Amino acid sequence: MRLLISAVAVALGVCSAQAAPFTMDQVLSYPYASDVVAAPSGGHIAWVRNVAGVRNVWVADAPSYRPRQVTKYTADDGQEIGELKFSPDAKYLVYVRGGDHDSNWEADSAPVPDATTEQAKVTIWSVALPGGASVKVAEGDEPALTSGGRIAFVLKDQVWEAVLGRAPKPALMFYDRGKDHELHWSPDGKRLAFRSNRGDHSFIGIFDGKTKPLTFLAPTTSRDSSPRWSPDGARIAFVRRPGQGGAPDPILKQTPDPWSIWVADAVAGAAHAAWKSPETLLGSFPETEGNANLFYAAGGRLIFLADLDNWPHLYSVSENGGAAMLLTPGKFMVEHVTQSRDRAALIYSANTGTTPDDGDRRHIFRVGVTSAQPQPVTSGDGIEWEPAAADDTHVAFVSTGVRNPPVAAITDLDGKDRRDLIAGDVPASYPSASFVVPRSVSFTAADGTVAHGQIFQQQGGGTKPGVIFVHGGPPRQMLLGWHYMEYYSNAYAVNQYLAAHGFVVLAVNYRLGIGYGHAFHHPDHAGPTGASEYQDVVAGAKFLQGTKGVDPARIGIWGGSYGGYLTAMGLARNPEIFKTGVDLHGVHDWSRFLDVWFSPATARYEKGDREEAQKVAFQSSPIADLSHWRGPVLLIHGDDDRNVQFQQTVDLARRLDARHVPYDELILPDEIHGFLRRASWDKADTATAAFLAKNLGVK
Repeated sequence: MRLLISAVAVALGVCSAQAAPFTMDQVLSYPYASDVVAAPSGGHIAWVRNVAGVRNVWVADAPSYRPRQVTKYTADDGQEIGELKFSPDAKYLVYVRGGDHDSNWEADSAPVPDATTEQAKVTIWSVALPGGASVKVAEGDEPALTSGGRIAFVLKDQVWEAVLGRAPKPALMFYDRGKDHELHWSPDGKRLAFRSNRGDHSFIGIFDGKTKPLTFLAPTTSRDSSPRWSPDGARIAFVRRPGQGGAPDPILKQTPDPWSIWVADAVAGAAHAAWKSPETLLGSFPETEGNANLFYAAGGRLIFLADLDNWPHLYSVSENGGAAMLLTPGKFMVEHVTQSRDRAALIYSANTGTTPDDGDRRHIFRVGVTSAQPQPVTSGDGIEWEPAAADDTHVAFVSTGVRNPPVAAITDLDGKDRRDLIAGDVPASYPSASFVVPRSVSFTAADGTVAHGQIFQQQGGGTKPGVIFVHGGPPRQMLLGWHYMEYYSNAYAVNQYLAAHGFVVLAVNYRLGIGYGHAFHHPDHAGPTGASEYQDVVAGAKFLQGTKGVDPARIGIWGGSYGGYLTAMGLARNPEIFKTGVDLHGVHDWSRFLDVWFSPATARYEKGDREEAQKVAFQSSPIADLSHWRGPVLLIHGDDDRNVQFQQTVDLARRLDARHVPYDELILPDEIHGFLRRASWDKADTATAAFLAKNLGVK
């Protein structure tokens, strides 16, 4: 039987909400702070605040850092706000509105959206500080500002320029046959460095005025990226990776992805290697937030992130070469890295600290560029991320925890005088007092891999059904509280709702995720090469079945994207465990993706590698085990999804029809992968809770 979920069917009265501590609408009505940035001149910070789908930009200035709203948007219109940038003199703040910056795939290989769709209208806006109104600058993205209001930006892979506050229309800055991105002005604001992507190779270019030819730094067949100016503007450091060619790597086996850091004379263009990675799996190009996280620091030091000791850590090396110094030793990962104002230190978030289970949190730290003695800026049972050096003695960041949703905050470098920037940002009516405190757990898969998770369980109330939550990505880590990705903060709110309404929830941090080392992040035979991570989901479900207060015969599963894939895997492979599930925009047939990752027009396959990879990819997909699928599933998908093709859900629905497997559908026309409208999340989350309650016997 095939059912259709409609807006009427997902009205907010779910799971006897009258007797429960809060409704879905209440738990989703949280503010969410993101995109914290600081002005190059110091003393000015900005961030984005999203309340019920209405996004606005806020700023605060030293010394009081009193917040004020500088944009006046009032609608849940599904338009992103991001790419906040101050001019060096802090006279202007620009931001990008619109678009879809939520792609799982690298920008160069992502599908190009139809220019007629609303989300494709990416525009740059400016605000003259301290109190100007928002002014549209141009259609474009990736703004880079210099003093005097001069702005460079990217439109259709080319670099354009404008001067803020002046009437002349934006103009093409220069012509380059590559696809140009990664714009960086020199310290004096006179030259612009950029990356020119030519497909199988790329260059670092410098624009020095319309009367001079472009300078390309030591061009080779390599892929060069991440240009960073030295403090005096005389040199540029950049990342170099081998160009795409040679004998193709095997699809079904991990191989090293070597890289290096080079330093070039910004005038002559000659370059030398300052550091080269070992050609090992641990030496591979990092896949953590910010990738290489390359910084040109004080004293001629280059800072970068690498997994050399199995953990994503910061290293320091001389611009002249030599041995790299490990700055952040320990069994933890580094994320969200920025520099101090004097470039003598790094400020970053990491999943470590002195509080038990800090491995499932984030705190802010700082470390000198020539020392290995990190100092905590924040600590405790809260969670902090996205640091910005507000001035010489203050750090702004996003602050959250188990109960308080993410808000912008500021503190001294020693962690004292910490405060939220908007007093009372979270309404007093928000139901966080009724939240359960999740606890960190671990469990062992059939092949001996130790996986991790957080369990949400209210005490008392008799035996309850259990629900497995599987995140997407897959390079993600669910935390003991709200998340630094808005998508997963939404999931956290839903899991709290489920825990308050008759379920016990286990969020599984399966292999392929981050936070537990390189080997955990890069396992063998995962995803389309064998689905080894699915063993962790089964281990989590068995752990949940054995948890006191859980009915082992009533286990459900839900998740989005890669979590949708694992949800479908559970229903297809282990119907004796998973009785029902909610699959949001999941992958159901890996074999269809091989031509996305390895285009037949450009890729070469040797010795039957492609044929074997297609076979393994199909066998690693839910549809390979469809004959076992019995439990009902809710399929949720936006039909403008540019990460997981909508065809994945269409195909699964037809296959379920053929086998008479019951399913419901919630299709969101014109929505993308990470829903941009609060109304879409309302529908999806309410439908999720209602479907699980109906099929797991919660009244």
